[in-house]
Amino acid sequence: MGAEDVERLRQVGFDDVAIHDAVQVVALFAYYNRLAEGLGLGDEPEWIEKPPDGEDGD
Repeated sequence: MGAEDVERLRQVGFDDVAIHDAVQVVALFAYYNRLAEGLGLGDEPEWIEKPPDGEDGD
């Protein structure tokens, strides 16, 4: 993120506090994703898409 990005956000109504908050949230998600990947964590079982009933190939 550079000065041009900040300026574009200001043009659409973001103030410094909103920009700061957005940057913090994005950075936190990026950190958690890298941490989870580095630790080899996988998806929760309930997140894995299951085929509809009767379409499991049996």
